[in-house]
Amino acid sequence: MFPEDLLRAARTVAENAYAPYSKFTVGAAIMADDGRIFTGCNVENVSFGLTVCAERIALFKAVSEGVRHFTALALCAPESVTPCGACRQVLAEFCEPNLPIALTTGADDTIQMTTLGALFPSPFDTDAL
Repeated sequence: MFPEDLLRAARTVAENAYAPYSKFTVGAAIMADDGRIFTGCNVENVSFGLTVCAERIALFKAVSEGVRHFTALALCAPESVTPCGACRQVLAEFCEPNLPIALTTGADDTIQMTTLGALFPSPFDTDAL
């Protein structure tokens, strides 16, 4: 069973998103292997290239606290979406391909489950360097 507190954290933090341009609010919650939960929401900028996704904010918060291993990720958005390509690559730097990812909306309790490996089977890695 996917951790309910992780889903709840993603739903809650989505309310903090700064999305005045797209109106598409996203919340992410990632669980460290020690059980701590780190959250993030998307933060847009009028120069869209400077926008940062919820997933990367949550992961970077965890990394900035010294965490390097993760057990699950939950995303909440107005409709079911998956992490963008940039987020998938960043997640692949710190997470195993079998990382469970729950995708949910704030509108209902429907949860889609996937894994990082299913979403991103061929990440750029150190073998390519």
